[in-house]
Amino acid sequence: MDPEYEIAQEMRAEDWRDLEQPLPVKILLTVLYSLILLTGIVGNGVTIRVTQVLQSKGYLQKNVTDHMVSLACSDLLVLLIGLPVELYSAVWFPFSPSSGNLACKVYNFLFEACSYATILNVATLSFERYVAICHPFRYKSLSGSRTVKLIVFVWITSAAVALPLLFATGTEGPGSHNLTFCTNLSSRWVMYRSSIFGAFILYVLVLVSVGIMVKNMIAVLQGPKEPSAKKEVFLPKHQSSKAMASRKQTILFLGLIVGTLAVCWIPNQIRRLMTAALPKTSWTTPYFKAYLYLHPVADTFFYLSSVLNPFLYNLSSRQFRQVFLQVLRCHLTIEHVNRRTLAGKAAAANSTRSARPLVLRSFRRARATSEEEKPVSLTTFQSPGAAASCPLNSDDSSNPDRSATQRHNVDESEI
Repeated sequence: MDPEYEIAQEMRAEDWRDLEQPLPVKILLTVLYSLILLTGIVGNGVTIRVTQVLQSKGYLQKNVTDHMVSLACSDLLVLLIGLPVELYSAVWFPFSPSSGNLACKVYNFLFEACSYATILNVATLSFERYVAICHPFRYKSLSGSRTVKLIVFVWITSAAVALPLLFATGTEGPGSHNLTFCTNLSSRWVMYRSSIFGAFILYVLVLVSVGIMVKNMIAVLQGPKEPSAKKEVFLPKHQSSKAMASRKQTILFLGLIVGTLAVCWIPNQIRRLMTAALPKTSWTTPYFKAYLYLHPVADTFFYLSSVLNPFLYNLSSRQFRQVFLQVLRCHLTIEHVNRRTLAGKAAAANSTRSARPLVLRSFRRARATSEEEKPVSLTTFQSPGAAASCPLNSDDSSNPDRSATQRHNVDESEI
């Protein structure tokens, strides 16, 4: 979406060569972009696998997993769609003829949609955690199919934000120098300008909203200082401290990711606003040169934001870091599961047993009393050995999951 062609009418052919980056800068950008692309593919790919492992072991809730996978996919698409085109069209051949009008439109649409899917995924993940921490009684309404619908809404909204670029961008160029550029169309200037400013407003609203949600979550976790004893009444003693630590990890991660988006997206937003602030007929040569010099800096920071999320996960969660390294080494050793998952399954089983008819349970008690020393032979009842092996009734020495937890040194709180 570069507005070079208006300047082209006032520039000679040799002036264009002067605007290209020097060869050392091109090589440096190629190495840097290649590292960003490789790191982003590996990091986000491993992140998807790690979230699946943690969910299967009971350390990550399914709705959180869905949000994290959606965020990783949008980051992957941003890198795969944007960086190869960036290397070709902006670094090595910035003033070569365009590859085609349709390709230009599709590229701008897909790149814009995936970019804003990233920031909207951050917003929905923050909202989900905000409801879980600040409004726990409403949290259940966001689980299950509601989470999937929320993620679908993110991608549909992102496509709607990017849709105007299908009509407002294309190939255009001056009659001289035999040049055409993938740029915003002069005939659709109002549509293009509205799209860029609308996307910028959405970006600011998401940052402000997530910042407010993080602030409220911190306030809820800190709570009033005096009635601190009442804060843990609703949680079992063995879970309250770990649940609190887990929620603090979530808030730390959300704070880091909002800071990353604010810092890494600002240069790119400035560059985009430059294209929408003035029509191309009003661009001067110094303005155009400033735009060209800002371009690689803005793109580098922008693509870094799609790489940093896996590092932020590792920084804010020890569980994630341990499994992440195991997946990288292709040696997954997390064989145990979260005891809270086992407790939930045991509670569900107990609830099912308690729903049996009263006569049947009375018969079982009478039978057990009359044959106190006789082993239970009915398959519908739990044998004494099985009861002794239940994780909820055994101590640390008889609980293989707890021993495995200590061997692998993994915290048991859910992410």
